[in-house]
Amino acid sequence: MLQQIRGPHAPVALEQLIDFDRPAFKMVDNSSDVFSLLKKICTLQEERAYTYRMFEEGHKIYLSTAPNYDFPTFRELVREVTQEFKRISEGVMDIERRLRMDCAAPHLADFVVALQEEEKVKLELTAKLQLAKQNLLENPEEQNNQTDVVSMKRRLNEAIERINENLVELKYEMNDL
Repeated sequence: MLQQIRGPHAPVALEQLIDFDRPAFKMVDNSSDVFSLLKKICTLQEERAYTYRMFEEGHKIYLSTAPNYDFPTFRELVREVTQEFKRISEGVMDIERRLRMDCAAPHLADFVVALQEEEKVKLELTAKLQLAKQNLLENPEEQNNQTDVVSMKRRLNEAIERINENLVELKYEMNDL
């Protein structure tokens, strides 16, 4: 399906925004050693970061179609991004379970749970920030809209900091193995 996001910029196909045939998106490995599982977490986080970049780029393009937003195309992007986030989250939670049950590493599993919780917060804040940006674009004279964008960006940055702290802890654990 070749839908495009149209606007004052050159058309961008959704397939260009998310290339689900990238090698990282095809990762399937049943390794159970702790190092391999933690390495998979890092790979899944890279995939998640890539998906966020595509989501953010798609939202910028969507906003550029104002005032006659191309909502059907953006909705399709949201659907595809949601599926990808779901796949990544399921992979992360499978690794959490394997760390806890198969590897007897509950402290590492707890880091993974904390990471997943912060990713959930990040996704919620990302959606709220996107709505706040659209509200600001549509009503720039409303001071509350500017305040909302600033507040959402601050909260999102705080969530990203907590995610990065969890990732650093997991990488320290990997170095100790």
